[in-house]
Amino acid sequence: MKNKNILLSIVFGLLFVVILILVVFSKTTSFDQVIYDIIISLRSPFFDTFFTTITKFGNTIMIVLIVSMFILMTRNRYGVFLAICAVDSVILNTLVKLAVTRERPQGLRLISQGGYSFPSGHAMMSICVYGYLLYLAITKIKNKVLKYGVSILLFLVILSIGVSRIYVGVHYASDVLAGYFLALCYLFLFIEISKKVHFKKG
Repeated sequence: MKNKNILLSIVFGLLFVVILILVVFSKTTSFDQVIYDIIISLRSPFFDTFFTTITKFGNTIMIVLIVSMFILMTRNRYGVFLAICAVDSVILNTLVKLAVTRERPQGLRLISQGGYSFPSGHAMMSICVYGYLLYLAITKIKNKVLKYGVSILLFLVILSIGVSRIYVGVHYASDVLAGYFLALCYLFLFIEISKKVHFKKG
C-alpha cells in the first residue's frame, strides 16, 4: 500500500487523541486501576529486580549511551536519524506533559521519579529508539535468524519498559499507552520522511 507509514501515523495519532481526551475528562480511572492491580499482583523480589533494572533502559543516560554506540558502530545516516528520533521524542514528550500536567500515581513506588505523568517518556523513548532499531533490524538485516532474534529482543525490551513504568509505580497504564501511540505516530511519519533524505558523501 502506498504511503502505508503515513496511514499508520494517522491511526496511532488518532488513538493517542482518544486516550488524551479520556485522560483530560478523567475517564481512565477504572482501566488504570484494573491494569495496575494485575501488574502489582506480580510483585516479588525477582520481578522487583527485573523491572527496576529494565526501566533504566529508558533513562536518558542509557539512551545516550545506546545512540552513541550505534553511531560509532555504523557511521552512517541511520545513526544520525536515530539521534534525531531520540531528541524529538524528548521534546514532544515534554511539550505534551506541560500541556496536560497530570500528576503521577501516589501509590507505593519502587523508584524516585519527578515531573508529570502523561504521557510516559520512557514509553515514548522506547518506541523512538528501540522501535527505530527494530525497523532497521527488519529492513536491513539479511540473515533471517539474526533478524528475527534481534527483532524479538527489541520488541520485548519495548514491552518490558512500558510494563516496568506501571510496576515501579510512577505511571498509569493510560500514560504508557499514550506514550506508545504518540511515539508510533511520530515514528512512522519520521520513517517516511527519512526515506527521502539523502546525505552527500564526504
